[in-house]
Amino acid sequence: MAEHNYVGKVGEELAKKYLEGEGYKILEQNYRTKYAEIDLVCESAQGGLLFGKKAKTLVFVEVRTKVGENFGSPEDTINKAKLWKVLQNAKSYTGFKRWDGPCRIDAICIVLRGDYSVVRLTHHENIVT
Repeated sequence: MAEHNYVGKVGEELAKKYLEGEGYKILEQNYRTKYAEIDLVCESAQGGLLFGKKAKTLVFVEVRTKVGENFGSPEDTINKAKLWKVLQNAKSYTGFKRWDGPCRIDAICIVLRGDYSVVRLTHHENIVT
């Protein structure tokens, strides 16, 4: 496995553990659509409102992981093209699953040391409005 693939898998596992610790329920990991792949699909811990009633919120999570920040942060890798793909993935998923409740797209950005220990993990909620 190439190092960047390994770093990505490490990041996804860290993000998954973080989200579970925050009360999220992981529904899918590495879900493939015709557009690309959704890193994590989960239900949020808080839920939202739909027609005045409490409803679970479906959360699509893009995980970005880098070793060090010498050449930019993980946040720097989320450009308009990437956001478009994530949005198309989310639309495809909700259509296929016939989900009509609230949903959002989050990003988890992780910076690792050379030994793959965590420097920082930042959860950005609702990155596409």
